[in-house]
Order: sequence, then structure tokens, then C-alpha cells
Amino acid sequence: MTVIPYIFVLLGAMLWGTTGTAQTFLPDNAHPFIISAGRSATGGIPLLIVMILLKKFKFRSWAWKETLYAAICISLFQLLFFSSVRLTGVAIASVVAIGSAPVFSGMVEWIFFKMRPTRVWGLSTGLAIVGCLFLFLTKGEVTIDPVGISYSLIAGLIFAFYTLTSKSLLQKEEAIPVVAMTFSLSAFLLTPFLFVYDISWLADAGNVGIIFYLGLATTSVAYVLYGWGLRKIPASSALTLSLAEPTTAALLGVVVVGEILSATSWVGIGLLLGSIVILTVGSKANKESKQVEV
Repeated sequence: MTVIPYIFVLLGAMLWGTTGTAQTFLPDNAHPFIISAGRSATGGIPLLIVMILLKKFKFRSWAWKETLYAAICISLFQLLFFSSVRLTGVAIASVVAIGSAPVFSGMVEWIFFKMRPTRVWGLSTGLAIVGCLFLFLTKGEVTIDPVGISYSLIAGLIFAFYTLTSKSLLQKEEAIPVVAMTFSLSAFLLTPFLFVYDISWLADAGNVGIIFYLGLATTSVAYVLYGWGLRKIPASSALTLSLAEPTTAALLGVVVVGEILSATSWVGIGLLLGSIVILTVGSKANKESKQVEV
């Protein structure tokens, strides 16, 4: 196995990490539920139309059950995650949600699928969790809301289930049609919120442009890259690599938004990057050693 699948997942996670920064350019009355609905719609529906025109769908034989599960998971994840962001901030929400996902995934794979996590996964995930804790230590500058943290933890669990469901789905279908169908269904599930919350801010072309960026870059492109990589590597490894998201978000916060990171935050970023290197290089080394033994 080459390192390419790991790089795809890593690039997808880095694109996810731009989500928080992009949101800072939206007005205060932009409700997270509407952002989620718009993101799913612009990320899934245009891609779905293209795939239909290219005749990439076999509707009769399509894995509808797995797709529906994936759409429900990603819809719930977005609602919980963006709600958590409102309560406890982008940085903490990202760290807790994405940081907990690989742990939940490893546990689910072990308990339900009898797939015991590798030592490389254990080491890289442990290092990543410590890195997340360092990012968490912000000297009281961030409000820690228990409800927001709970939302993030549940979001992390749901994202783990989304990844496992998507991995199963990607064994049957191609990555791009999977992303197109999953997010189109997600947009449909989230549509009722458009009639509940204020959408007047969407009259501004700049705000619409940001929604399209969130849909096309952080959804279509990011999840296609994630899907391509996920087909070839364990779900737990993909989730550990997804920890590049809070790292990217933190770095963009410094460069674009002008936030000032403490020394502990920089240590956390270093540990997260180290976990990614260990997982990527270590997994490749394990695979090559097994091939030599054979």
C-alpha cells in the first residue's frame, strides 16, 4: 500500500480545517443549522447533477440503506458540531469532536467488528489526544461550556459511525457518487430548518459565496479526498489523520483571523503533527514488513 491514501485523507482534513475561518466572515444572525443546510446543498446537489449526467448512478442497485445511514450521521454531526461551536467556540469544539472520533472508532471496530487496533494506531492516537489536551489549555481564554463539550463528544461518536458506514459504502460504490448522494440526502433532511430560522442574510452575495466555498471546498472536494483515502486504509487511521483539521484551524486563526496562540497551543499542534507522521509512516512500514514476511 502506498502513502497516497493517507495523503488524500490528510488533505481532506486540512480543507475541513478552513471551515471555522470561513464562518468568521458570516454575520452573527447566520444560524448554524442554516449554514449546515446550505453547506450540504451546495456540496452535494451540484455534484449529484453532474454524476447523473455522466450516468454514474445505478439507482436500482445503489446501496440506499448505507447511504441513508451516512446522510443521517453527517446531518446530525453538523447540527451538533455547529451548535457546540456556538456554545464553546470553534477551537474547543473542533478539538473535542475530531479528537474523540478516532478513539470512538477504534473502540467500535474492536467491540463490534473484532478488529483490534494496531500499536501504531494506539501510539499515534495517544499522542494526538495529548496534543488536543495541550490545545485545550488556553489559560482561561476560552469559555468551557459543559453542554457544548457534550455536543462535541456526541458529534465525535457520530462522525466515527459516519466514517465506518462510509467505508462500508465505499466498498460498493465510487467515492464521488457516494459524496454526491450522501450530502444531497443530508440537504433534504436539513431543509425544514430553512423555514424555522432567519435566512435574510443569504440575500448578500458575499455570504452566498462563503456558503458555496463551504459546500464546494470543505464538502465536495474534502469528502471526496477523504473517501478516496478511506477506501484503502482503516477507518480508525483515517479518523486519526482527520486531527489535521483542528491543527489547520488553529494555524489559520493565527495567520488569517489574527488570534494569538499560547506556548501550550503550539506544543499541541506539534504533537498533533507528530501523530500524523507516526500514523502515516508507521502504517506504511507495517504493511511493507508484512509483505516481506509473505
